[in-house]
Amino acid sequence: MIPTVRPRRRRTTPAMRRLTAETRLHPAELILPMFVREGLSEPRGIASMPGVRQHTLDSLRRAAVDAAAAGIGGVMLFGIPERRDADGSAGDDPEGILNVATRAVVAEVGDALVVQTDLCLDEFTDHGHCGVLSPTGAVDNDATLERYRAVAVAQAEAGSALLGLSGMMDGQVAAVRDALDAAGHQDTGVLAYSAKYASAFYGPFREAVDSQLGADPAASGDRRSYQQDPANRREGLRETELDLAEGADIVMVKPAGSYLDVLADVAATSPVPVWAYQVSGEAAMIEAAATNGWIDRRRVIEESVLGIKRAGADAILSYFAVELAGWIR
Repeated sequence: MIPTVRPRRRRTTPAMRRLTAETRLHPAELILPMFVREGLSEPRGIASMPGVRQHTLDSLRRAAVDAAAAGIGGVMLFGIPERRDADGSAGDDPEGILNVATRAVVAEVGDALVVQTDLCLDEFTDHGHCGVLSPTGAVDNDATLERYRAVAVAQAEAGSALLGLSGMMDGQVAAVRDALDAAGHQDTGVLAYSAKYASAFYGPFREAVDSQLGADPAASGDRRSYQQDPANRREGLRETELDLAEGADIVMVKPAGSYLDVLADVAATSPVPVWAYQVSGEAAMIEAAATNGWIDRRRVIEESVLGIKRAGADAILSYFAVELAGWIR
């Protein structure tokens, strides 16, 4: 007699399901994106991202301490300056808001968190693009690399342990690695946003950083000329291979939820850790549906992040990181 196969035997109780789970989340695999805005006297909520705030320096330090206490792996800092210009000069100003905030957070939490910084120009330019513009209004790739080199050194000197290269310029990893090494920052890591798509899911983020994209009539109002086309799967792996060849320490897929196929491709081949970013639009949709009573908020947060992990992410940037860490500890 052939025995009856009953997979349900492994699902009978919570203890059995926990014991036989193929994928697990741990707080150390979670990274919290955080925003700090110059000139604020108190934290400011972001309408399209319930529960997320633009911080003052003081509230940022407190939130970083809370993140460390939750046991998450790190924080990713984004800075919003009071003044912007065409070259994003606040990005490499030692007294620019992001560099000041980095020093403050590193002094507050020490090695309890990996303090990371977004290395891009979009928060700092008056046109909102991730690079400097040519006279025709196009993003000048090679001129932008020179700006990235300067910003990289400034962020490393502020104490950032890991620079998140999110601009999607060709050759950015090699340029930044060379600049860091030349300045004596060989131990500062490079996180390459290797497969970063021109996604509609970034909408709330642009409110969070007060993006000026589209404000300059001479410039394009989108980033499709340098971020990847959502139609292209193989290109994500190709971009990752190029960043690996240039010396990336970690590679990233962004957004996460709509690009799990790309994430799985990258995870199957990458010799370095692979991260994914659950972006602002993904979080905003969960919050909106939960507010209307259409979904179970906690279960959907847990399931969405678990799905990203199951697809191959070694760590996940999520606005739910601290809250989720408390649930899974």
